[in-house]
Amino acid sequence: MLEKDQLFGVRERSVGATCVLELSGEVDILAASRTVGRLDALTSAHHPDLVLDLRAVTFIDCCGLSLLVRARRRVLERDGRLSVFVLHDDLVSALAAAPPGAAGGAIA
Repeated sequence: MLEKDQLFGVRERSVGATCVLELSGEVDILAASRTVGRLDALTSAHHPDLVLDLRAVTFIDCCGLSLLVRARRRVLERDGRLSVFVLHDDLVSALAAAPPGAAGGAIA
């Protein structure tokens, strides 16, 4: 049986100037508490450019949604782009979807 903290994973990589954060498993209160610091760091720069890849997420609760909304608010305040709230077929279309400053989408 898997331990609760093994039900969530996060992988970070860069594609050009865009940071891609791949979340997997259950995005719940535990996952949110483990991820909020890194998301805050990624969204603290002027014009952050971030894609959240949620294809491997199997569950998200209100704490997980709150984490996404917080990241979105921080990015918009800094005239950046967060691709998580509009669905894309793949990473290529998510990266090309919106210029910095526009609300973005998730990969489904």
